[in-house]
Amino acid sequence: MKQVKIVEVGPRDGLQNEKQPVALATKLELIKRLRDAGLTTIEAGAFVSPKWVPQMADSAEVLKALDLSGPVNYPVLVPNEQGLDAALACGVREIAVFGAASESFSRKNINASIAESLKRFESVMARAASANLRVRGYVSCVVGCPYEGRIAPQQVAMVAKALYDMGCYEISLGDTIGVGTPNTVLEMLDAVSKLVPTERLAGHFHDTYGMAIANIHAALGAGIGTFDSSVAGLGGCPYARGASGNVATEDVVYLLHGLGYETGIDLPQLVATARFISGALGREVGSRVGKALALPE
Repeated sequence: MKQVKIVEVGPRDGLQNEKQPVALATKLELIKRLRDAGLTTIEAGAFVSPKWVPQMADSAEVLKALDLSGPVNYPVLVPNEQGLDAALACGVREIAVFGAASESFSRKNINASIAESLKRFESVMARAASANLRVRGYVSCVVGCPYEGRIAPQQVAMVAKALYDMGCYEISLGDTIGVGTPNTVLEMLDAVSKLVPTERLAGHFHDTYGMAIANIHAALGAGIGTFDSSVAGLGGCPYARGASGNVATEDVVYLLHGLGYETGIDLPQLVATARFISGALGREVGSRVGKALALPE
């Protein structure tokens, strides 16, 4: 049976923009439930400025409560050397660095040009290599930007290749504002795969226009075998007005199982986890599968 890897980003990308404080105990329970449902890669936090992302201020406490030597991988986002210092102090095995394919988005998001952001990562990558850490690269705005509109596929390919050449073992391509459709996603993937091996690429789709599942289906056909998703569809983008959250993990798993792919994930248990975190946040489950399974027979 064909296998597809799911990278669960809910505890980091999903929660980072929540206005209400999320208790440490709630985050740890969420991660435990995701692990018990069969997720083996779970983004656990981000070592970023608590001034800008207060929800991630307790990432060190989260990591200290997890078994970082076990079979589940808990990567963290690291934007600079200060963040790397904090991650190393926690004993992490994998970090992620975050770039953009849009100049405007890069400047508004991290106050640096694309070239400057990539330059910043050089020292982080070198130190990560010496510490034997795996590094995953993210590229945002791979189809469209809230400030620039359409992004040229060749621009995405350039940034992805730069991260790959630095030593990122995988490049996650993010449709940050969810404007992609299968044709634009395939056009982008075609350009990127000419410079980065397809098996080193992952898809990260937001569902603003309801296209995330269609885009994942198209990306599967193009040979992509790893996808990021967020339980209950948690998350959004503070720099993209109106952008909804990541595609819901349970919706992705339903698609993949229906297509005959193996994920190792227990869907009913995952839906129960979506209900747990949605209840903790005081909202309805943001996935179609979660809502459908809640309906009476």
